[in-house]
Amino acid sequence: MKLFNDLKINDIGIFIAIFFLISFQELISQEPASYVNPFIGTSNFGTTNPGPIAPRGMVSITPFNVSGKQNKFDKDSQWFSTSYEYYNTFLTGFSHVNLSGVGCPELGVLLLMPTTGKVETNHLIYGTTYSNEVAKTGYYSNVLDKYGIKTEFTATKRVGVSRFIFPKGQSNILLNLGLGLTNEQGAMVKIVSSAEIEGMRTVGSFCYNSPEAAYPVYFVAKFSKPADNFGVWKKPVKYKGIEAQWMGYNGKIRMMDHATKMVVGDSIGTYFIYNFDRKTEVEVQIGVSYVSIENARDNLKKEAAGKLFEEIYKETYNLWNAELSKIKVEGGTKDDKTIFYTALYHTLIHPNTLNDFNREFPEIKTGKIGKTKGTRYTVFSLWDTYRNLHQLLSLVYPKQQSDMIKSMLEMVDENGWLPKWELNSTETFTMVGDPASIVITDTYLKGIRDFDIQKAYKAMLKGADQVNDNPVRIGLEEYLEKGYVTERSVNSGAVSITQEFNIADYAIAQLAKELGNTTDYKRFTKRSVTYRKLFDKEFNLLRPKNADGSWHEPFHPDTGANFVKNIAFIEGNSWQYTFMVTHDTKDLIKLMGGNRFFVKQLEKVFDNKQFDMANEPDIAYPYLFNYIKGEEWRTQKRVQELIIKYFKNEPKGLPGNDDTGTMSAWLVFSMMGIYPISPGDPMYAITKPVFDKVTVQLDSQYYKNKQFVIEKGKNSDGNIKKIMLNGKNHKDYFISHDDLVNGNQLKIILD
Repeated sequence: MKLFNDLKINDIGIFIAIFFLISFQELISQEPASYVNPFIGTSNFGTTNPGPIAPRGMVSITPFNVSGKQNKFDKDSQWFSTSYEYYNTFLTGFSHVNLSGVGCPELGVLLLMPTTGKVETNHLIYGTTYSNEVAKTGYYSNVLDKYGIKTEFTATKRVGVSRFIFPKGQSNILLNLGLGLTNEQGAMVKIVSSAEIEGMRTVGSFCYNSPEAAYPVYFVAKFSKPADNFGVWKKPVKYKGIEAQWMGYNGKIRMMDHATKMVVGDSIGTYFIYNFDRKTEVEVQIGVSYVSIENARDNLKKEAAGKLFEEIYKETYNLWNAELSKIKVEGGTKDDKTIFYTALYHTLIHPNTLNDFNREFPEIKTGKIGKTKGTRYTVFSLWDTYRNLHQLLSLVYPKQQSDMIKSMLEMVDENGWLPKWELNSTETFTMVGDPASIVITDTYLKGIRDFDIQKAYKAMLKGADQVNDNPVRIGLEEYLEKGYVTERSVNSGAVSITQEFNIADYAIAQLAKELGNTTDYKRFTKRSVTYRKLFDKEFNLLRPKNADGSWHEPFHPDTGANFVKNIAFIEGNSWQYTFMVTHDTKDLIKLMGGNRFFVKQLEKVFDNKQFDMANEPDIAYPYLFNYIKGEEWRTQKRVQELIIKYFKNEPKGLPGNDDTGTMSAWLVFSMMGIYPISPGDPMYAITKPVFDKVTVQLDSQYYKNKQFVIEKGKNSDGNIKKIMLNGKNHKDYFISHDDLVNGNQLKIILD
């Protein structure tokens, strides 16, 4: 009390205020959103972005630094599939629509760029290095070295918000519609006034697909200050014209480049010029829509008009914090919390919102404008996400998952088929298999049933049975004839395709059983295990066959690693695919000769450096040891090693492409201590949690309990000694979805 006795009344008030301010800051610093490091995954081909985005946002602002000879990686190398690479240094703008964690280039357009001095429209000349980068939840900032401009960015769901602090003198804001990641060209921009522009940019051809897949993204940009001059350009010609006009700004006449106010073409853009007599701040709000310019303007008005930068940033941060707080972790290091919440953050980017504020969206294939009752989602990278991301959403964000299924069923109405790799209402047909059927089954069996299951089931059967003109299951006729596909039907990935069809058929069988359709259950169960015909006992691995049933020669089990194209496997080799039959692991064990041979063969994958953490086919492998009694410790060992080796609090902190959140979902589950090992089966494999305690909030619309808790019984590096569910011994290293969500506590006690 001596401290307070020596203070005056006013001093005490100040002291208390400071104390509570510090306490509040400490509280904020412990919020889940405060742990997110958006730089994680921005190198090592993680292809994530550091710029701001709202949860499931249509707009994401990203510094565009992959075009320029000064960069480590530039556009000429053609490797990149992201707008930003952490170790690049040459920035040419800030793109407003981007993809996160994908393996092919697309979007990355609507590049806003502030400069000073004479207007220059060549990005290789106006581009600059940058410094003082800051990235956090809902916010990005840097300083452009050449110009001394501080940039700041935040975003609502459909609006990007920029704030530029310019030095004294001539300052410019460019909107470059020529640059981007897309293979498409063509744009239009119109200057509406000295403080507003509108237009569109063509994008499409994801993974170098046909140009018929091109589609427009529309925008409206509004500036907080009217420009002194403005103009448009179309390379190689720059259009200019001066006209005096009363602007009513500080009672002065403003001069505008006004002769040409609209331009259409491939390499075009617009510039706004300011002449500041002191350091000045300008905000720019860009509304985006895939429907129309009018909708882009409406999105901007409804979400951002009348709001300043700080208000929008705070709202977006709070939205993120609310979503991330649905899983609360205790224990672990600060880095543990950072990589965990950043991973959870990455799982809440895609699939993202496609519909506008008024609920309109472009339908797939029809060319019409639809109107959704809920949220129309897009970016369904299903070959990746069917394995774990949708299971995470069903568990923690079931309303979002339900709306995603409803979006898929809307696509059936429009397109006739369930999606395979859908992007902004275009079907890219990238990758193989029939993953939507697996996602729908997995969702339904977990009790999320507020969608038309009969429509879904009918669409699943169409994809599984229709031989002619089937864009989803290429090679289906041969598959139905032989039980597998060969190079007669496909030019690569024959074994992989067979396995993917098997997994989808297994999912359909489980749904048929749930719906009481015994005939389909038996039929698809039989179809789901035909991979066995490709099992070669000589190698104890899967091997391709020729059309006549003979083994394909030559065969080298490691051929196909590092994404080398081959007849047998897609993005992998026999080691990385053989165990990808998690729906039939018990019979695979028998095929391999029993438990001992299975464990020995599975360990070879890891010991011989055949395991690929950066790709989907084998990411469930570490959990397969749980099937062998007495060998579960191997799962705990391998999972812990993989977390430590591949997931770090640094730009290279992902093993490779995040694949729209799939790698991040693997990490979230693995750090919690559970993993959805078999897509289509409502169960989880159990491993050692990273955290002492994990509390998951449950949505009362779908689950009767408010939450469930996973608790580590002893903070040590030992292996699991005992598993207890609701205080009772749980003798299995697997737990059903129902037992998990209807229980109160899963306690994992270590040695």
